[in-house]
Amino acid sequence: MPVITESTPVAFSDPLPDAADVVVIGAGVIGIATAYFLAGRGARVLVCEKGRVAGEQSSRNWGWVRQQGREAAELPIMMEANRIWRSLAAETGESDLEFSASGCLYLTESESQMATYADWHALAKQHQLDTRLLSAAEASKLSAGVDGAWVGGMLTASDGRAEPFSAVPALARAARRRGVTVVENCAVRSIEVEAGRVTAAVTEHGTVKAACVLLAGGAWSTHFAANVGLDLPQLTVRSTAARTHAAPERAPANLSTPGLALRRRKDGGYTVATGDLAEHYISPNSFAYFTKFLPLLRAASKNVKLRPAPPSGYPGAWGSKKRWSGDEVSPFERMRVLNPLPSERERRRLRRRLHKRAPWLADAGLAEFWAGMIDLTPDALPYIGETPSPRGLFIGTGLSGHGFGIGPAVGRMLADLIQGRPPGHDLSRFRLDRFSDGSPIVPGPY
Repeated sequence: MPVITESTPVAFSDPLPDAADVVVIGAGVIGIATAYFLAGRGARVLVCEKGRVAGEQSSRNWGWVRQQGREAAELPIMMEANRIWRSLAAETGESDLEFSASGCLYLTESESQMATYADWHALAKQHQLDTRLLSAAEASKLSAGVDGAWVGGMLTASDGRAEPFSAVPALARAARRRGVTVVENCAVRSIEVEAGRVTAAVTEHGTVKAACVLLAGGAWSTHFAANVGLDLPQLTVRSTAARTHAAPERAPANLSTPGLALRRRKDGGYTVATGDLAEHYISPNSFAYFTKFLPLLRAASKNVKLRPAPPSGYPGAWGSKKRWSGDEVSPFERMRVLNPLPSERERRRLRRRLHKRAPWLADAGLAEFWAGMIDLTPDALPYIGETPSPRGLFIGTGLSGHGFGIGPAVGRMLADLIQGRPPGHDLSRFRLDRFSDGSPIVPGPY
């Protein structure tokens, strides 16, 4: 199944209203989930998407709904997301939101990595999560069909998977039935502010009065924020993945090994990736945020490759317009869907890894490669909250490649925050000012 691009037909073209209670910028999993929960509580919600619903990272990820390995502050939120995923298909009547509780299996050939698993297992036990550590024999038995000299592993049976390409559009349809207005090919250029509060969102098709705006623009969020005077440290990295043709189910449904990750697909193939390469195009923000990203770069230096300047039109590319008014064409209209070319290096690496780990899957053949640009914060954790100024502007971005699975719970929390309710979780780890308030930058798992 091909990725969503600008050539994908428009599916959501509701009339633009004059006013809404909340305007959501971006129709990825965070924006759509927030709109869904807000509408369920009676709010009038408009979702504006510059390109296509789920056109960028929300449809290009691996499709895991994973509790295992989450950062400590994320784990209880992800556990809630797991519960939400289990009920979405029945609640919405959308079969494309089907969740498969198929477990998540990590395998390792390293004793030091097993020690890391043991540390995380202690965290899982604090939350009564069904994670268990595996011996070498157990790991080998569970991973028949995937070659490796396993010293052990870790398994969370309640984890699972869904289909990114179809799930977020399905949730958008469900949100629409709740009364949400969804408009594709409609970029929000800016916001209007009076007396320190948001009063409207300025779109390319007109101004919509609203007291609350949610910025959920993924890779584009930093550039929208900068134009309205907010500093939101975030960079992007390219991640490449592929899918195989239909193949026998000889591997666990959700598997991570050194150098290869697999996810069983509904179409009978597997989504596959090396899982150990993030490519960053050097841009002006690379220099502006260099010191903030140093801790993460040190922690993940083996997995990061720097590349020359990003292609023209990419978020924050050299020569990109940095400021614009509501009556000017914005960068968001010049690139409706960010559709990066897959990495040629990753194509070669992935083929080699398949032949090494799962020759039978290599024999099935690779049907399609794609890439996505991941919005990455200096600690690989999201921004979730309201800006101090202007009031009424909320941020839900920087999910750092972990957003698809946790998205429904983040959307539920943002809906609560927007309506003045307690979010139900401690969000201090995700506060917007954590990179400017003097706090140490402590990267989460990436």
